[in-house]
Amino acid sequence: MLKKFTLKNYKNFKDEISIDFENTAGYHFSTDCITDGTISKMLIYGRNATGKTNLGKALTDICITVFDVRRYADTGVFLNADSIDETATFSYEFRFDNDELIYRYARFSNQELRNEELHINNKTIFSCDFKNNKFDFKNLKYINAETANIDRYLQSVDIGNEEELQEPKLPFLRWLISNVALNSDSILIKLANYTRRMLMLTAGNTMLRTSRRMNDAFFELLEDSDRLKDLEDFLNEMGIECKLILQKLPDGQRELYFKHEKLVPFYETASSGTLALVDLYRRLIPKNWEPSFIYLDEFDAFYHYEMSEKVINFFKRRYPKCQIIMTSHNTNLMTNRLMRPDCFFILSRAGTLTALCNATERELREGHNLEKMYISGEFDKYE
Repeated sequence: MLKKFTLKNYKNFKDEISIDFENTAGYHFSTDCITDGTISKMLIYGRNATGKTNLGKALTDICITVFDVRRYADTGVFLNADSIDETATFSYEFRFDNDELIYRYARFSNQELRNEELHINNKTIFSCDFKNNKFDFKNLKYINAETANIDRYLQSVDIGNEEELQEPKLPFLRWLISNVALNSDSILIKLANYTRRMLMLTAGNTMLRTSRRMNDAFFELLEDSDRLKDLEDFLNEMGIECKLILQKLPDGQRELYFKHEKLVPFYETASSGTLALVDLYRRLIPKNWEPSFIYLDEFDAFYHYEMSEKVINFFKRRYPKCQIIMTSHNTNLMTNRLMRPDCFFILSRAGTLTALCNATERELREGHNLEKMYISGEFDKYE
């Protein structure tokens, strides 16, 4: 699991900001938000333009570095506009069974690395300084990767090329995972499996804006009666009482309907909240693997607060071990019935992230009305 994430000089985060998933406060309620002593369900509040979306992009940046998988369209300014530093720095600390792994790197841009380093159980496995062409691979034997053809890798990054225009440097960790026969129980295989299953999802219903091919792929899944029933059960569990039917039209295309005495076209008549739920289902539930980490940005933008609670409870039950961070403006969700004070966070305009239990001098207990305290200004100092 991800133990800690640290970021600096990325977009609006000029100063260092960290999320310590192991910093729990020992509450004995809402324990389903904690997995193996690590926060697995987190809800972040923040005023507009505090960087909630940027934080999600930063957390999932490792997907680009390790696999060149772009889970989002990262556009605009990359580095903080008020900083003179030339790079943004990212640090990920993981725990896999009894092993500790730290992967750090710095970027000039979303394309170009400045350096990267890997540490396992306090031992430096490798370090790469691409700017100064300095490399250290002397501890690859610690992970049984001493047979790696380092010369081939150095050729791939074109060391010594003085041309101004160069291809982005290939991260050594990506090359190592792709080119070395690692043991099945290797910690790098565990890291790769975790990273492959990291997702960032934003609120909204994109179904009507996606390509016909993507729509058809989803409808093809729904031709399985069990899958269609699963979608129907999901909507009913969220409070949308309905029955669904999928029909194939004469031109071969498929369409989804609400089942009544007369069929009602689903996408032409469903509410924004219902469409957002189906879009969430489409992008997440049908996958044949369980996610390791999900960043749900403004997940409840289209939901009534009761439906938002149902969605949170659904994720806690469906993905008990998955680390899920949700962002919201909905203070109705700030209740100990759903989560706990060490799982609610405030992201400030200054780029700090503070758990509610650390944002007041009071000792927060199960009986406290967190929403009322928030609205009355108890935590204003940290906004």
